[in-house]
Amino acid sequence: MARKGDSGNLKVQEMLDFADPEVQDPYVTKTKGGTAADLQDMQRMGRVQELRRNFKFVGIVGFVTILQATWECTLLSNWSGLFNGGTAGLIWTTIIVWLFMLCLIASIAEMASMAPNSGGQYHWVSEFAPASLQKPLSYAAGWASTIGWIAGVPSCAIQLAGVIQQLIAIGNPDTTFTTAWQVTLLMFAFTFLIVAFNIWGAHHLPLAEGIILFAHIFGFFAFLIVFWVMADHAPAEKVFTEFYDGGEWGSNGLSTLIGLTSAIWCFIGPDAGAHMSEELKDASIQLPRAMMWSISLNGILGITMVISFCFCIKDVDAFVNSDSGYPIVDVIYEITGSYAGTCVLIAFLIVLLFFSAVSTVASSSRQIWSFSRDHGFPYSEWIRQVRPGSEVPVNSLIVCLVVSLILACINFGSDVALNAILSVSNAALLLSYIISIGALRLKRIYGDPLPPHRWSLGAWGGLVNDLTLVFLLVAFFFAFWPSYKLIGDASAAGDFNWAVVVLAIVGILAFGYYFVGGKQKYTAPVSFVKAE
Repeated sequence: MARKGDSGNLKVQEMLDFADPEVQDPYVTKTKGGTAADLQDMQRMGRVQELRRNFKFVGIVGFVTILQATWECTLLSNWSGLFNGGTAGLIWTTIIVWLFMLCLIASIAEMASMAPNSGGQYHWVSEFAPASLQKPLSYAAGWASTIGWIAGVPSCAIQLAGVIQQLIAIGNPDTTFTTAWQVTLLMFAFTFLIVAFNIWGAHHLPLAEGIILFAHIFGFFAFLIVFWVMADHAPAEKVFTEFYDGGEWGSNGLSTLIGLTSAIWCFIGPDAGAHMSEELKDASIQLPRAMMWSISLNGILGITMVISFCFCIKDVDAFVNSDSGYPIVDVIYEITGSYAGTCVLIAFLIVLLFFSAVSTVASSSRQIWSFSRDHGFPYSEWIRQVRPGSEVPVNSLIVCLVVSLILACINFGSDVALNAILSVSNAALLLSYIISIGALRLKRIYGDPLPPHRWSLGAWGGLVNDLTLVFLLVAFFFAFWPSYKLIGDASAAGDFNWAVVVLAIVGILAFGYYFVGGKQKYTAPVSFVKAE
């Protein structure tokens, strides 16, 4: 029997009744593409299969791999790591972050096998946290995950817009840009295209992700050959041992820790596959395997690429102080000496980034849709609707589009304010991981039985969770540090890391809604779970 939610939601028992095997078996396995294991998982969680399970193993590997786009991000998002750490700092932090990310993803993979639910972190917290904290902690995890994913969408769009702008600048040196409106309009265009693909091309997304996975690997070798064969290289001793303290912190160790954000951004979003779990066939075993394959592949490619790229940087000071927003474009142009060749390579990179953004929007929309099922937002009844025949959460995609465009509009008035909004993405996602894995670790400490799962860490579970939490706490702490050592005058405001302010404001608004009326509406997912 089901446990009643403390909100008194009358729909709980109705959903559990609908999840009866005799009722749902032909519906799931034939119409929605699920397996008997999927049926059993959905029945235990008290959920109705609304989305079609289009994804299989290769498709979900491609989805997670392309979303993280690790080797691509090592080329485009390396400024912070080079500015605070230099080539040595960037290389070693990338390696260390990957090793800890293996622990993080292993922890997430195990939870995903226990409860393959689109809600991800907030659902797991609801099941694993102490009973008195299940509702508020799961609500906090839901909002943290949501703001982290939504803020990532305009981040992808502004990256695409910036790369195109830099490519145009190389071909037309006399061109002058009005960044505020030109980049913002490009962000609008990319955001519309990305969301449109998720609405009208959703049924082809698994096939597209599988194809782009091979393009991801092919592009890696294309850039690698250029770096290895055509570029002049810095000495190995300099690349691996020389640190750079651009922020003038007075300590290479502290400076390198502050530069962690570059490496973390290259691996962020390991929960992406979990948010697609209700669209994956045989999710409780295929999803954990896909997540481990993805992080292993991305780690190998990313570390190889960052080392190769750092060998091409002969002067770190000149690189980090360049006027170019995306120095990789200038580096490729300098190496090849050909504008046409640069356009081909960067265009290939843009295509990969575009599909990374497509995956980001897909994951964001599923997080929004799942949280609205449990009335975590205002107007949840409308947001959670899946239109008959579409099998795609169009309303949640519309919410993702509107919020992303609103965030992009901030760039018209202040790029500092926009960067403040976007910088919260890393911090918010890290917070959601801390809450969910912390709840799982606490359950292990108490010796409480875990839900049945087909992919397990076994006796290593506690140690892996502990290593993950240590890493997450360090990463979360340094996510709020600025790139420069602030002097304290008004001019330093633009260099301040506003992520802590933005996260605090979102938290106040979220819990303001919670205490005003959301507490009565929000139903913790554990309320739907069948007691064994």
